[in-house]
Amino acid sequence: VQLVESGGGLVQTGGSLTLSCTYSEESNCMMWFRHTAGEEREGVAAISTTGRNPTYVDSVKGRFTLSQDDAKNTLYLHMNSLKPEDTAMYYCAAASPPCTVVAVPGVFNSWGQGTQVTVS
Repeated sequence: VQLVESGGGLVQTGGSLTLSCTYSEESNCMMWFRHTAGEEREGVAAISTTGRNPTYVDSVKGRFTLSQDDAKNTLYLHMNSLKPEDTAMYYCAAASPPCTVVAVPGVFNSWGQGTQVTVS
């Protein structure tokens, strides 16, 4: 599965961004991770084809929303009320087993190149 992210950028605190992840084929699990230097990669939001109910890490609940456009083979991460601590490289990942946001990076066999989000 090939994944291509876009949509990152520089935004002020309280602002919004929407990240896009275009995939070559759908997987049972699609997820957004983020990574900052010196920290472990953190799962942010996940959606599984079984149930289709997105799950989110506590720090983004109420601010971030996942959506998926099957016709465009694109997964979106809508980010609102952004905070400086949201600054990170954001990665889209895909895996065969269904998943929730607590899935560990090792489960994923497909990764995008990442898109940088900076909140000032």
